[in-house]
Amino acid sequence: MTDLPYRIACLCDLRDARGRVLLIRRAKSPNLGLCSPIGGKLDMASGESPARCAQREIREEAGIDVALDDLHLLGLVAERAYEQAGHWLMFIYRVTRPVVVEPIQISEGRLEWHDPGEIDALPLPETDRRIIWPLIRANETAGPAGGPGFFAVHIDCRGDAMSWRVEQSSAAYAPMGGDGPELTETRP
Repeated sequence: MTDLPYRIACLCDLRDARGRVLLIRRAKSPNLGLCSPIGGKLDMASGESPARCAQREIREEAGIDVALDDLHLLGLVAERAYEQAGHWLMFIYRVTRPVVVEPIQISEGRLEWHDPGEIDALPLPETDRRIIWPLIRANETAGPAGGPGFFAVHIDCRGDAMSWRVEQSSAAYAPMGGDGPELTETRP
């Protein structure tokens, strides 16, 4: 495999007062037509921090300002050879207070609220469905005082099989064994 570019991005987990999750049904690649948390690439030329990137992406895509103190680093996801086009390092931030955002069409796609129980039925990227959302759920109350915890996972998307290793998790339960051997699933 030839060298692939490495991209650094953030994803933002926003919830409303009812506990619904804000997702964007993407109108652009990557993940065209799929539902993802809002987010985007770090402005590396300016030296932007991951938390400032999350703050900026929330402002640009959801139209609201969130204080840095309201951002909790929930996860780190390293994806090797995602869609065979590049490597990704993603910082996942949970906004720790409920937000109000109206469903709206933006250039990136359509913002929509979803009950957590219906996320698995949505069109999702394969890595989100099998790995990232289960880790988010497992770590929702795994932190101090029942707040959000933290996880780190490495996902290898090369070839016909996808493998991953949960490298760290606050949750006693980590999907697919977590700290055990690297896990591999063959794609359908």
